Amino acid sequence: MKATITSIELKGPFKFFALSATALKILKQLKSTHCKEFRKKGVWTTHYTMTLWNTEEELKEFARSGAHLEAMKNSGKIAKEIRTITIDAEVLPDWSAAKKLLEGGKVWKF
Repeated sequence: MKATITSIELKGPFKFFALSATALKILKQLKSTHCKEFRKKGVWTTHYTMTLWNTEEELKEFARSGAHLEAMKNSGKIAKEIRTITIDAEVLPDWSAAKKLLEGGKVWKF
């Protein structure tokens, strides 16, 4: 199975409203997939998500379509930085371990 961990650092606290509107659309999309587990956490301008998938193909199908694809295209409007990492895992890690894993993840700066 595959787990994806993502962090987004917003350009400022008022970008939270745009993030929330986008997140609602992504969650609706996520509910129509084979995602095994989803967790989110965030405060102020830093937010995290974790998803667990049966296969990398399911993960990529989700990431490259619908609301998630649109969010990726527009992420530079609200994000200062996005980090992501995909790992082999049978369960999602705890938040402490997830944040440590993100240190070695792929980084986009806007």
